[in-house]
Amino acid sequence: MNYKDIKKGVFLSRPNRFIAHVLVDGQEEIVHVKNTGRCKEILKEGVTVILEKATNTNRKTKYSLVGAYKDHKVLINIDSQITNYVVYEAIVNNQVEELKNLDYLKKEVKCGNSRFDFYYEKGNKKGYIEVKSATLEENGECMFPDAPTERGRKHVHELIELQEEGYENYILFLIQIENMKSFKANGITDPKFEEALKTAKEKNIEIVAYDCCVKEDELILKNKVPVVI
Repeated sequence: MNYKDIKKGVFLSRPNRFIAHVLVDGQEEIVHVKNTGRCKEILKEGVTVILEKATNTNRKTKYSLVGAYKDHKVLINIDSQITNYVVYEAIVNNQVEELKNLDYLKKEVKCGNSRFDFYYEKGNKKGYIEVKSATLEENGECMFPDAPTERGRKHVHELIELQEEGYENYILFLIQIENMKSFKANGITDPKFEEALKTAKEKNIEIVAYDCCVKEDELILKNKVPVVI
């Protein structure tokens, strides 16, 4: 996926989940943050951030914050709204090893009390695919979540129920950082999510992780990353 109009800025502060204050061309701007997670280890005062200019001229904020150079070194895409586009593009182009040559793929499918990111069919197999955006890393190891996620746990538990009904489901963590060594659940921040993921694995739900080629104006699925559960 490509961004059409990007610009660099300097991060100043984030008063709430939805907005941040950024210095752009010497002027302080209020920008929309396309990630409701904490991102505290990424969005620190003084770091260079990547902004996407809004196409809607009537919007309150002129820019959206989509990426940042963590510790002034590693570029991380934090746009959680782009992940499904990246994964869809990768599946259609047979870049996801576990989901090649599907017969049918549909976005945003409602089932029970949830809406899952994708529904697929391949031969006699059918199931749901839930995509999670992962941006938290430490020493080359990526983790999810960066804050307790009741919604994330709910999705996992519902996938387990569907698995028991005969569906063959997937949880795909899209790591928005390059060259990660491994992925694991962040049990310190959310032990209930870690436990849910362990149960999902025991029920034979496929849990996979892929990192990305990250550029200031582009995000593309890249390599499969080992999952440690």
